[in-house]
Amino acid sequence: MRTTAFAACLLAAASLVHAQEPWPSKAVRMVVPFAPGGATDIAARLVAQKLSESFGKQFYIENRGGANGSIGSEVAARALGDGYTIIMGTTGTHAINFSLYDKPAYDPVKDFAPVTRVAVFPNLILLHPSVPAKNVQELVALAKAQPGKLAYASTGSLLQLSAALFTSMAGVEMLNVPYTGFGPMMTAITNGDVQMSVVPVFSSAPLIKSGKAKAIAITSARRSPTAPEYPTVAESGLPGYESVSWYGILATAGTPKPVVDRLNAEIRKIVATAEIRDALANQGAEPVTDTPEEFAAIVRADVAKWAKIVKATGAKPN
Repeated sequence: MRTTAFAACLLAAASLVHAQEPWPSKAVRMVVPFAPGGATDIAARLVAQKLSESFGKQFYIENRGGANGSIGSEVAARALGDGYTIIMGTTGTHAINFSLYDKPAYDPVKDFAPVTRVAVFPNLILLHPSVPAKNVQELVALAKAQPGKLAYASTGSLLQLSAALFTSMAGVEMLNVPYTGFGPMMTAITNGDVQMSVVPVFSSAPLIKSGKAKAIAITSARRSPTAPEYPTVAESGLPGYESVSWYGILATAGTPKPVVDRLNAEIRKIVATAEIRDALANQGAEPVTDTPEEFAAIVRADVAKWAKIVKATGAKPN
């Protein structure tokens, strides 16, 4: 009995010492719930590199793509809340998916501790050059004259819902043609297989410059400094329309508040640097940061917002 009690005391002491170790005392995993090379991955790698330099411990990327980001998000949700697993989440993974899927594998509010957003990515409404519409009003008129004849390409939950929100608010019927990734979706647009899509600014720029596609409006609530030449959808005929993707760092629920606060403070310093702001701007992103409390409120509000849109449009996962 004495041996057992002594062993228990040693274990408790070891646990206490471990709990008091300064964070981070080892490498930190940053889950990216999408394949390498996309906007989420690029933003995550920019931040991870700087965090590694700041804390003197490696912040490494683990890409876990699939199911519109749900697979990687579940991995992060099920991790220990010890500060050694964080995730670069998006509007899709931490707002839309919760209502888009019938049986979500994680709760974006209860299973995570928001740290801060890093960037906001506005999208453009992109058309094939053959579409005889120069603005939103003309596109809506064209779609109303040909109900069900025009098609839009989509990939991922946010772009799918952004287009569905557009058709719902415009009161038009368009066919959703889902694709497995940006590459096939962009090919469909340039080939004229579909007439429209909602596409991130950074992905659409080469097609616009080459004349293979044309943009008519941006989906943010105000004109974007990354693409100031485009009017918003709201000012172009659909008041109240807004659809942007935020990219932000979240820890697993239960992560100690001091760890969340340290991460928040450091990421806000990183995003404020000219180097990172310029790098994000080159990807068509607008740098932005929040307090953990502000970010948590944004997540809650977006979960409610997109749930209403999923219900109203009857959208299903691509």
